[in-house]
Amino acid sequence: MENTFSEQTEREYSYFVFFDIDRTITRTISGKALAMAAFQKKLMSRTELLKALYVSLAYKLSLKDPVKVINDMVSWVRGLPEKTMADLCSGVVREDLLPSINSEARSEIKDHKNKNAKLIILSSSLLPVCRELAASLGMDDYLCSCLEAENGFLTGRTEGPLCFGEEKSVRLLGYCEKNNTRPSEAWYYGDSISDIHALTSVGNPVCVNPDRQLRKAAISRGWKIVKWNS
Repeated sequence: MENTFSEQTEREYSYFVFFDIDRTITRTISGKALAMAAFQKKLMSRTELLKALYVSLAYKLSLKDPVKVINDMVSWVRGLPEKTMADLCSGVVREDLLPSINSEARSEIKDHKNKNAKLIILSSSLLPVCRELAASLGMDDYLCSCLEAENGFLTGRTEGPLCFGEEKSVRLLGYCEKNNTRPSEAWYYGDSISDIHALTSVGNPVCVNPDRQLRKAAISRGWKIVKWNS
């Protein structure tokens, strides 16, 4: 599934650049910030918060399947009005994500923009988060995860596959094909071994503050490694 807010089909770009969000553009993890904000606003119970923190830790320690982790983490939204979630995401972007954007990320985005690149967020984060962050950064598009809704209320399930792991590569390659651009000329910025599929799909992979597994893979493949922390 493709999620996009920009329909600039007539403009020609020099090349495409895809960015992950968590620990790449931002120092803050959007899912964790969203869970904390939901708990503070009494939209999530203490039990649900503890479960979210547990599955996050289990993922970090590779104790659970990443896709199951994410599915577990979104189940708490069942029955929540879509507007409530949109407002919650908007607050998290303003209060948590925007202040944690790496200055190096802003510079990189500006540099690519000056070279007439098309800038796309490619993230497992939720659509309202990606939409607002992309707009705030002056980016052109986004590919992300969507929550399923029925009659204005969230079902606690995702709409289509999560934009995570191999699915990121599927979205990236499909987007390039649809827009008649070569993946070999595209860039992708990511931080985690879960980004390996997307990084392998482009001609210009950049590993930002990579985790141990990704750093090892990047060194063996000769990929660019950068440290963003300000």
